[in-house]
Amino acid sequence: MEPVSVVDYHTAGEPFRIVTAGGPVVPGPTVAERRLTAQSTPEIDAVRLLLVNEPRGHADMYGCFVVPPDDAGAHFGVLFWHKDGYSTACGHGTIALGVWAVESGLVPAAPDGETEVVIDVPSGRVTAQVTCAGGRVVGVAFQNVASFVLARSVPVAGVVADISFGGAFYASVPASSVGLTVTPDCYTELIKIGRQIKWDLNDAAVHPTDPRLNGLYGTILYDDLGPLHQRNVAVFADGQVDRSPCGSGTSARLALLHADGLLPPGTALLHESIVGTTFRGRVLSETPAGVLTEVSGTAHRTGTSTFTLDPHDPLGTGFTLR
Repeated sequence: MEPVSVVDYHTAGEPFRIVTAGGPVVPGPTVAERRLTAQSTPEIDAVRLLLVNEPRGHADMYGCFVVPPDDAGAHFGVLFWHKDGYSTACGHGTIALGVWAVESGLVPAAPDGETEVVIDVPSGRVTAQVTCAGGRVVGVAFQNVASFVLARSVPVAGVVADISFGGAFYASVPASSVGLTVTPDCYTELIKIGRQIKWDLNDAAVHPTDPRLNGLYGTILYDDLGPLHQRNVAVFADGQVDRSPCGSGTSARLALLHADGLLPPGTALLHESIVGTTFRGRVLSETPAGVLTEVSGTAHRTGTSTFTLDPHDPLGTGFTLR
């Protein structure tokens, strides 16, 4: 394997590793098709494993391959990945990519004002509105694909869950209904129940038009902290925990709150994470496919690395220890 160079960011505490050189060429006519190719091609997937597994990564690592866009209407495409495979959407990753695109010069930006970074992701096309002040990125607001409610009050694990879509499917459950709160003290128990709900409801998440988006990506356990103020933890993939308030999960929550009449036009949800970081989310408009949402936050660069694989290393692309 050739050396692989990356730049690392965190968005509200959640890691995001961007491959900048040495990554695989992933064939396919669209980003959605490239995702299927990547997850079914061992030579490509080996690079993901190298970067997420220990000793180069960890069980909660997240990152992406930058790929060509579907057409000239976007600046680039992206394949999001985690320890268990490739996701259909990633809000915290979209925010990090907006910052990276401007900071790297990939998308030219004025030192003051807003710059659009248009990105094709497996679930569709998203736009990161990057705000700069004094030559520095100070915030990103991304506009997501249409979000919608799929099912209500679905029985699971002795409670009921609401399933909604924000680029990926999530099951929302009040943490109090399982006797927990969204705090670090409950971390292990939150993972356990979140993981159970995800797998029990996985087959219930069926996209109405695109089967490539089927499957429940994660469970959102949340606390109500006041009017339009919630704290949540997203347990996704197979027990992975989002340290941020979860961007695509925030969109999925906005769809539910909007449907319940709890999110008046022009108001925003303050969405807090298990580590106390925040996103703000609001509904922009309604469409036949669902509501268009905007989620705002920011990301910060944490380092750059070049990783190699010694052909004599008995651990190969590494391991995951949870």
